[in-house]
Amino acid sequence: MLKEVSNVVRGLSADMVEEAGSGHPGLPVGCADIGSLLYSEVMSHDPTQPEWANRDRFVLSAGHGSALLYSLLHITGYNLSLDDLKNFRQLNSKTPGHPEYGHTPGIDTTTGPLGQGFSNAVGMAVTEKMLAEKYNTTDHQIVDHHTYTLLGDGCMMEGIVAEAASLAGHLGLDKLVAIYDDNDISIGGNTDITFTESVADRFKAYDWHVVEDVDGHDLDALRAAIAEGKEVIDKPTLIMANTHIAYGAPTKQDTSSAHGSPLGEDEIKGLKEEFGLPTDEKFYISNKVKEFLNQRKEELQAERAAWEEEFAAWAKANPELKEEWDNGYNLELPTDLQDVVEKLEIDTPIATRKASGATLREMADQVPYLVGGSADLAPSNKTYLNKYDEIQQDNYDGRNFRFGVREHAMGAIANGISLHQGLRPFVATFLVFSDYLRPAVRMSALMNQPVVYVFTHDSVYIGEDGPTHQPVEQIESLRLIPNLDVIRPADEEETKEAWLQAMERTDGPTALILTRQDLPHLNKDNKVVNMSQGGYVVKEERNAEVTLLASGSEVSLATEVAEMLTAEDVLSRIVSIPNRDKFLEQEQSYIQEVLGDEDNLRVAIEAGVGNGWHQLLKLDDLVVSVDQFGASGPGQEVAQQLGFTTQKITEDILNQL
Repeated sequence: MLKEVSNVVRGLSADMVEEAGSGHPGLPVGCADIGSLLYSEVMSHDPTQPEWANRDRFVLSAGHGSALLYSLLHITGYNLSLDDLKNFRQLNSKTPGHPEYGHTPGIDTTTGPLGQGFSNAVGMAVTEKMLAEKYNTTDHQIVDHHTYTLLGDGCMMEGIVAEAASLAGHLGLDKLVAIYDDNDISIGGNTDITFTESVADRFKAYDWHVVEDVDGHDLDALRAAIAEGKEVIDKPTLIMANTHIAYGAPTKQDTSSAHGSPLGEDEIKGLKEEFGLPTDEKFYISNKVKEFLNQRKEELQAERAAWEEEFAAWAKANPELKEEWDNGYNLELPTDLQDVVEKLEIDTPIATRKASGATLREMADQVPYLVGGSADLAPSNKTYLNKYDEIQQDNYDGRNFRFGVREHAMGAIANGISLHQGLRPFVATFLVFSDYLRPAVRMSALMNQPVVYVFTHDSVYIGEDGPTHQPVEQIESLRLIPNLDVIRPADEEETKEAWLQAMERTDGPTALILTRQDLPHLNKDNKVVNMSQGGYVVKEERNAEVTLLASGSEVSLATEVAEMLTAEDVLSRIVSIPNRDKFLEQEQSYIQEVLGDEDNLRVAIEAGVGNGWHQLLKLDDLVVSVDQFGASGPGQEVAQQLGFTTQKITEDILNQL
């Protein structure tokens, strides 16, 4: 019966791409057996409850093969209609070109950028391990599921897969099963023009269990390979599934032309003849397949119902654990968290990375589901939770991740942790290396995942390490990502408030931009730090001629400039703008109130590329920024060479008045 299911999936997938006039038929037609086996037999999931906590997860890392996933979701009973399949790749449809989390029922993550999904799967698998360690008891095993991912040659070539696979092997994630669609075809032709390594040997070196030479069209062989993988202890499994792209297409099987364009009517007719499907009917699903999958749906619902009973018994026996579970899955914060954090005493002057570390450690004590780590920079990023264990193969009860120097995988794994639910991840590296994980940050924002990114060493002030390590364009670049909150606090109080805002946000990621160098405590007119609107007046001056706008370390620099201007009988208003995008979203009346008199000279000061500050300025206003690469030397000397001194900025302002 499963073979008939596979054939129906082939026909549906080919018809979807043909109807849309664009898409990728090769993988769906070639991997129909793999997908049908997973969704119709292997995986524990309930189409009527797509968010069931203990479901098996499936990640289509090769997201261009989305027609396969949509076909499977439809025939197994998810809330995805035949009309939705017919609207594949159409504007506002439930079946976009690549799978989108939160848009289509049953999609566990957004995929498309190759390798991101595989790394998400690693994050999901480690979360399962951690939650099982935390919540399972002798009497009740409420966390017990697998993560499956399907990836292709393109994913395998991506560096992020090497990073994530290496870490997955190190952590011994034995409930992760990756199936490699090994069809030897890329867009440019046969993979032997670019990709000739032994993937099996590579993954064995990563400490994976590898099942080689599996016929990807033989259901018994696939079934045996998956069963073997599920029996392995302390190692993730890679199944090398030898498949034919566009399997069964008369002339396009095993050709690169089948990858990314419709097969054509004649080719689809031949495909359907090959597998006994009606050639005169599009989007065909036999009654036998419908009956079989309806029965399977009832079985899956019974599995979920049995788990619900088990969960209820566990909750009754473990009320404290149940409360933690609910808090973790709902991202509930303690009601007194703000009070606790605001009362945290931090001596100054202090670098905001250190103030962040102190705040983070307090947060971890208050929020048990907060976990995270750094790309081998924890001592510099100040992100190590020193009261808690490390997450290792022999201890999934820890809260400190050792990601190693794997920035890209780190970001995507964090997305997987967040997507799984139950934990809240933070990750960290130097700001200049945010470029190494930018695609993962973008995916966090696209999927509305509340990952916290801690980026330290935020400007040329880091000094001696030189221009390779001195961020210049990164802050402005991060601000370009929609739905990413970028917060650059100016002192220890703003840093505490920044962490509170990051933790209170549940509909998207936050990037905290932090200094290496010490900063003074800011003497503010209002003792309550009001960062909720992105910017506020630090120092009011009713008769001001100048409004100084700054973020982060440059707010204290602006304070020094204001003092020097006062000595020249020029009064200044000082405005801190830790979150410029949020400030720009405010009512115009508030923005005007903060910026002051329209006739004032407005001066924006930030140690990075300054283009974006013009949104708050008039044509004759002034931007003091760093629009070139830095240099190696003591931080203050580098800043001086770039014109970032109190004296130089004051002179520029006086000349502009």
